[in-house]
Amino acid sequence: MASRKSRPERRQEPLSRERIVAAAVELLDTVGEGGLTFRALAERLATGPGAIYWHVTGKNELLAAAIDAVIAPTLAGDDTGTTPQEAIRSLALGVFDAIDAHPWVGTTLAQLPRTPGKSPMLRVFERIGRQVQALHVPEAAQFTAASALLSYILGVAGQNAANTRAAQANADPANTDQANTDRAAFLDAVATAWRELDPDQYRFTRDVAGQLREHDDRAEFVAGIDLILAGITAGRADGRTRP
Repeated sequence: MASRKSRPERRQEPLSRERIVAAAVELLDTVGEGGLTFRALAERLATGPGAIYWHVTGKNELLAAAIDAVIAPTLAGDDTGTTPQEAIRSLALGVFDAIDAHPWVGTTLAQLPRTPGKSPMLRVFERIGRQVQALHVPEAAQFTAASALLSYILGVAGQNAANTRAAQANADPANTDQANTDRAAFLDAVATAWRELDPDQYRFTRDVAGQLREHDDRAEFVAGIDLILAGITAGRADGRTRP
């Protein structure tokens, strides 16, 4: 008798948009944005690509939904009883940690087409904007203040995730000690290279090389948020309507 070909295990739960998005996040975490295809996703879900298209229209919609799923927990907190500055710091750190845990978010955001009213980060922008209003920033400066904060958060978090991924490219993802060692070695190499730069052309860079070697990414990120908030508060205090 001819042997039967093995078939993928049938899924036990009905297919839903939520299950599809969760599987997409797992796939993105494993193989990155380049490895997310409907064929690979269908294999993971033990279904056909056509069944997935019933719930999402294409890859861009799926990527946006995956980003939204990763960022959503950062928006779940309650800002009651906190100052606007504290609320912004907490939100910023939540996004920073989410992108650090899912490095593909930063690069994927830059690649997604700009669709009016459908940005995965629109809810983050809204949350920041409400805190900017709570700081009594003049109306004419509110958009600039919220945009500056969002751009800093996404830019720094994305770059940090890219640096981490580059430093860990040859490391065992399950080996935290090795990952930390690789990061320290990378920073030490860069700091050493900075110290060897021409002192006339790169005096400042040489001076801060030691700080690069010893800095904490998360602490530096929060310090940057505080600098922006200090500027926003100063602009409000002296009555400026423009940053």
